[in-house]
Amino acid sequence: MSQQQSLRLGVLQMLAAMALSGTIGWFVLQSGQSVWNVVFVRCLLGTLGLGLYAWWRGQWRSWPFTGRSLAWCVAGGVALVANWLLLFNAYHYSSIGIATMVYHTQPFWLLLLGRMVLGEALTTRKLLALAVAFAGMLLIVQPGGGGSASLLGVGLALGAAVLYAVVTLISKQLPKTLLPTHIASVQTFTGVLLLWPLLDNATLWVVGAHWPYLATLGLVHTTLMYIVMYAAFRQLPTHWIGLLGFSYPVVALLVDYLAYGRLLDGWQLLGMVLIIAANLWGLQRQGGAALRPAPARQG
Repeated sequence: MSQQQSLRLGVLQMLAAMALSGTIGWFVLQSGQSVWNVVFVRCLLGTLGLGLYAWWRGQWRSWPFTGRSLAWCVAGGVALVANWLLLFNAYHYSSIGIATMVYHTQPFWLLLLGRMVLGEALTTRKLLALAVAFAGMLLIVQPGGGGSASLLGVGLALGAAVLYAVVTLISKQLPKTLLPTHIASVQTFTGVLLLWPLLDNATLWVVGAHWPYLATLGLVHTTLMYIVMYAAFRQLPTHWIGLLGFSYPVVALLVDYLAYGRLLDGWQLLGMVLIIAANLWGLQRQGGAALRPAPARQG
């Protein structure tokens, strides 16, 4: 395969993965299940799907973890599951579109955490981009109103963004020899163990209309999406990954409109533009490192 063909394939794979990610909110809401149940089933089916895929590819022939790397993977799994719980709750309190846009401030929280935890430098460009993104977030939150429930949704999405930044920081502690499927399998299995005691068994383990939505979240939005996305990462340079990642919130906004008739007002649209512009200007030209997704993508 030529370099141009490889790049084209990577672009298509990344767009497909981001399009799937943008529809997650709809499946979460349509399932009608508690977020505990939704995240549990996503983790359970994701573990089975990714684990079997890794086995099929011969990636479990030897145990890939040391005690330290396994501990870091488990810690990342705790943060990832908490991130999903907050984000999926945010969909209920605000909207898919608003929650997704607030959630997309994650790269900037990664910058701040990197500065506080790892002592990484913050350039003038990054600080200005952070200020612009914060202004964009305020525009998204304030003008639309919506009352205390909407603000709670925004707060949950913001917490999810910070937690996903934590997942990304933890991923930096893992050896590069670990395959993404290994990392994601451990993280989702951690979610299974954490959430099992919290399930609403009376509504989950019955035959009902919720199962097609939950099965899709586990098998399509976790197993298939991660496989396609990781394949795209191998084909694309980092700055392309960051650029194409912005199709995720655009799809989420479109889904929110088509499914529920929700539209951002003028000020909120301006806020969205500021967040995207801040990412492209402040982070993309720094090599895009802050835009690279963690081993297990949030969506």
